[in-house]
Amino acid sequence: MSDSTSPQTPQWGMVVDLDRCTGCEACVVACHAENNIRISGEAEAAQGRAINWIRIERYWEGEYPNVSVKFMPVLCQHCANAPCEPVCPVYASYHTPDGLNAQVYNRCIGVRYCGNNCPYVARQFNWFDPHWDAPLQEQLNPDVTVRMNGIMEKCTFCVQRIRKTKEQAELDKRPVRDGEIQPACVQTCPTSALVFGNRRDPESQVSRMAKNDRGFKLLESLGTDPAVTYLKRLN
Repeated sequence: MSDSTSPQTPQWGMVVDLDRCTGCEACVVACHAENNIRISGEAEAAQGRAINWIRIERYWEGEYPNVSVKFMPVLCQHCANAPCEPVCPVYASYHTPDGLNAQVYNRCIGVRYCGNNCPYVARQFNWFDPHWDAPLQEQLNPDVTVRMNGIMEKCTFCVQRIRKTKEQAELDKRPVRDGEIQPACVQTCPTSALVFGNRRDPESQVSRMAKNDRGFKLLESLGTDPAVTYLKRLN
């Protein structure tokens, strides 16, 4: 296993440029398709039991009639000091050497301590067995587990894509190129508001963008040290 302190071990992270986000939710749809997230009907959503690994928060600025709506994508922040990890009684939540908050689905017993401890409300409890209206069941991703009811689930930064790209790079005897790994949300964003990469590489796009004066972390005062950096709007 690689060592998280080794300079050769990447530390994956994301930058979200709020000035580019239009709230179209293409990232939400792509995340559902890529990660086999079950579909929730109106009744489940009304009970607060819908599942989304990434959600678009909406808020309004200004006074009537000069009011404008703003958007903020929120997903698992893959915190270095993750409050969700130490409270899991069965060690289903753990930190990987490359900086991901990982979840072992077949170990999870659904006590929801991790969800209660997440200040970003990024962990979702799976209340129901999954179902997809035809023909959506034909497009399930074979690289991602289909989760049953009674467990917690969350954003993985599309770890299956990370692994596949790393394995191909090893076969080619070369390092992973900057921008070569794209989680489904990043690949789908029509305005390139989401950027993913290796935060340990100072020349990567994600590292250079994170140094922008507009950069900030969600609930930074909590000391969770998120791997996601947000860039404030320009106006």
